[in-house]
Amino acid sequence: MDFIWIVVILTVAVAFIFDVINGFHDAANSIATIVSTRVLRPRYAVLWAAFFNFVAMFIFAPRVADTISKIVAVTADDDSYVWVVLAGLIGAIVWDLLTWWWGIPTSSSHALIGGFAGAGVAHAGFEVLNWDKILITVEFIPLAPLIGLVAAVGLMIAVAWIFRRWRPASVDSLFRKGQFVSAALYSLGHGGNDAQKTMGIIVALLIAAGSMAPNTELSLTDPSTLWIILGAHTAMAIGTAFGGWRIVRTMGMKITKLKPYGGFCAETGGAFTLFLATHMGVPVSTTHTITGAIIGVGATRGASAVKWGLAGRIVWAWVLTIPAAAIVSAGTYMLTTLFHAR
Repeated sequence: MDFIWIVVILTVAVAFIFDVINGFHDAANSIATIVSTRVLRPRYAVLWAAFFNFVAMFIFAPRVADTISKIVAVTADDDSYVWVVLAGLIGAIVWDLLTWWWGIPTSSSHALIGGFAGAGVAHAGFEVLNWDKILITVEFIPLAPLIGLVAAVGLMIAVAWIFRRWRPASVDSLFRKGQFVSAALYSLGHGGNDAQKTMGIIVALLIAAGSMAPNTELSLTDPSTLWIILGAHTAMAIGTAFGGWRIVRTMGMKITKLKPYGGFCAETGGAFTLFLATHMGVPVSTTHTITGAIIGVGATRGASAVKWGLAGRIVWAWVLTIPAAAIVSAGTYMLTTLFHAR
């Protein structure tokens, strides 16, 4: 077997490992609210989220995957891009694991984008980047949480008005059931957007290896691409099933206190944002989205209901994610060139 194909197989394995890590890193996004409101125990909540992460492949067209695969202009006549993809994945994984250990809910999506871009720049300079794909991603760094926040605030106002004459116990009972639906919707959006990012990376890898045409479209009915879709969603579901309890505490319990109706509004607002972004083919941060929605729910009770100091820490982590992952990946690529040169 040609050595470059050994690297390709290794890189595909690393990509699926990234998806597993993405799943447990971002499990908090899907289950933080339903756990913090005590509607579901953590062990059952992660299984609920994992199932809907998996079935998302049947709901969404792979438009986000197409965007990710074109972040860096990969050419099939230069197998160095195989190393670019590998280094990008390693940079994203390192940043994800560090922020998971610190309990900071950063974006796996932006870590992957930053890693891929950083390795690409280290290989061929800034001209190798497709800036239109990067800029729309960067634009949604503030837009995704803002849309989630506005949607959650609107839902909170609507709920307060519609159920203003209901007894609190009845409202609580209704929205405990409603959170099963809202958590499922959010997990669908999470799986639909995030799993596609790894799918896009694998497509870029196979184009670089010369085994896939640049205009290949991912499809469940095409045996040559089915394994990519199935593998990415399975890996993410497995990762979600393992959970990420450090970040669950931050997302669901430290930013603001949630009741079932608040959890429902946060999850539904976040799901709306993810459905919209995935339809547009924009790789957004599920972490940013649900954080904005949770802050929106807390803000309806007054500014003092939100712990803005913690929210500020999270925002700083968002700002640093793309450049930090890019730097790690660029360094990793420089090391891999030693093997590539041989």
